[in-house]
Amino acid sequence: MTSFDTYRNIRKGAIIFGLPIPLFALCMVSVIGSLLIIIFAFSMTIIASALLWNLGLYILLLRMSNRPLSFAPKGRFPKHITNKFYSGITYEKT
Repeated sequence: MTSFDTYRNIRKGAIIFGLPIPLFALCMVSVIGSLLIIIFAFSMTIIASALLWNLGLYILLLRMSNRPLSFAPKGRFPKHITNKFYSGITYEKT
């Protein structure tokens, strides 16, 4: 009988509509917000702008997911970590 190993990191590579899960969730939050705006809007310009906003956000998120290194922060952690309170006042005579 063949035995198979479980692949535990399946969620790291999960993609929906070409977007990773967090970016897809951000896009869906924008879509739900736009639907709320469309429900209470009474003009075609607001409806068209909401649709253009969602399309533009989707294209931006696709480009961000295809080139993840271009949006990476440069200095993520400080060089020194301390709990010492720094008031900014110097007590030395200059």
